[in-house]
Amino acid sequence: MTKGEWGSVRAYFDLKTSEGFVIKGFRILDGSNGLFVGFPSVKNKDGEYNDTVWCEKQKRQEVNEMATNHYNDSNTGTSSTPAPAFDDGIPF
Repeated sequence: MTKGEWGSVRAYFDLKTSEGFVIKGFRILDGSNGLFVGFPSVKNKDGEYNDTVWCEKQKRQEVNEMATNHYNDSNTGTSSTPAPAFDDGIPF
């Protein structure tokens, strides 16, 4: 995870599945309702962004929870247990 502040982006990270696939370009964003994960996307000719990676709603929530927990734990430095790897339990 690479942390910083680029507008509303707070971090970039890649996700490695248990099958060995690496999906690059995830972002942790600070929105009006708090932190959330932005999936990899590309800008179309109309200037809008389209996701290039899709998953079921439940899996998206799991990725969001794992990534934001890892981000928050590493910011506070108070976690007594190691943050989970992002490929745990995500069967893409």
